[in-house]
Amino acid sequence: MPVAVPVVVAVLVAFAVVLAFMGLWLLLQRRDPVDERLTEYGLQARQLAQPAIGDATRRYGPSRLTRILTGFGAGQRLALALTRADLPLTAAEFSLIVFALFVAGLVIGTWRLNIALGAVFGAVLAVIPYIYMGMKQRQRLRAFTEQLPDMLTLLVGGLRAGYGLNQALDLVVQRLSPPMSSEIGNVTRAVNLGLPLNRALEDAVVRVGSEDFNLIVVAMNVQRETGGNLAETLDIIGDTVRDRLRMLNEIRVLTAQQRFTGYLLAFLPLVVGLVVFLINPEYVSDLFAPGWVRILPITAVLLQIVGFLIIRKIVDIEV
Repeated sequence: MPVAVPVVVAVLVAFAVVLAFMGLWLLLQRRDPVDERLTEYGLQARQLAQPAIGDATRRYGPSRLTRILTGFGAGQRLALALTRADLPLTAAEFSLIVFALFVAGLVIGTWRLNIALGAVFGAVLAVIPYIYMGMKQRQRLRAFTEQLPDMLTLLVGGLRAGYGLNQALDLVVQRLSPPMSSEIGNVTRAVNLGLPLNRALEDAVVRVGSEDFNLIVVAMNVQRETGGNLAETLDIIGDTVRDRLRMLNEIRVLTAQQRFTGYLLAFLPLVVGLVVFLINPEYVSDLFAPGWVRILPITAVLLQIVGFLIIRKIVDIEV
């Protein structure tokens, strides 16, 4: 082993240890109890002082690291993505996890192979949290969208029974399960803390990211300004949302074979390569021998990822 490799590994290990202690120090910092309490209600102190739609989506982590992320333009977007995924992490904490995984992959890859493949291995590990966050976002959005017809049914029934809009929203919180009940619960708690209902609903739209829910909120806000029969308007929107969900389910059924093909083409080469490696390790190890031959497996993995993303884009039909 060249002399430079142990030196690089030692430096990376020392850097990882320093990073671990910095992460513990940042995570164990005491936060403002008022901010923590308002976060539980889906609010922030800055939102109450200077209301803005995006403020409800901000999850303030350790102040210094959050300011750094915000300076690069990533803090607020990452906080919004974590909110939509319903992950109990701040943007700073998530960034520390990603960076720690990258350093761990870099150290392990440099120790076992070389620094170039270590960087590739670290990048692969760093992408895993983003993939998981994206999966959680899609699952939560799908579950929320599927609950919209039930929410509209309860709202229309409550309004026609003589309830006010706030009472009808409380009925939704009581009768439905998360994520609908949790989001509408944040709306009602924000209203109880003094935020106008239209602002609380707009903040919920930003947190959820659903176009159907945005249509409902726009209808509610317009009705509050112009008047009219809100129950009848929501009933019409409910029919539209049900038809759209029915069409989306039909599209998912029709594209199920193509989606399965995408997963099969993406993971079958990896499984076959692993099986061949277990049967004849020397045959596969030639691909990882020193030299330019290592570009072949790296290129193959990148092309597999690109092909999988292309197939996902083809079968992702918007309605």
